[in-house]
Amino acid sequence: MFLDGLDELDQQIVTLLIKNARMSYSDIGEAVGLSRVAVRSRVQALEQKGIIEEYTTIINPQKISGAISCYFEIETAPDTLMQVATILQQSDTVTQIYRVTGKSKLHVHAVAASNEEMEKLVYETIDQLPGVLECSCNMIFSRIKDIKGLRL
Repeated sequence: MFLDGLDELDQQIVTLLIKNARMSYSDIGEAVGLSRVAVRSRVQALEQKGIIEEYTTIINPQKISGAISCYFEIETAPDTLMQVATILQQSDTVTQIYRVTGKSKLHVHAVAASNEEMEKLVYETIDQLPGVLECSCNMIFSRIKDIKGLRL
């Protein structure tokens, strides 16, 4: 299991927070047999260690009228990879950038409010990237399975 590096109580706390990040310290304490203060202390320690990185709201772009989701596979010359990643990071339309193995060196997700906004990203940003050897774009029609963060 991915949580093997944590003691049993921290594993239980993290598991509960993965299921419901809005769960109160009191409710977590009740579930794991600790006081609210003890749970708060453990959660803060997990945050300080970087084990818990953030709490967020996840929006499904397919549920918003007109939103377009795409992913790009971008192969670059080795000496321009980080420059390309830096340029892509500056785009609000780009939501995720992964450095990956294999032929494509970057896997990039983008969500645009419209076809026009996605087209602007392609023509004004992606087509202008330095050192790109190959780029493919795939539109995401629907989300079948999407696990955020740690899989338990």
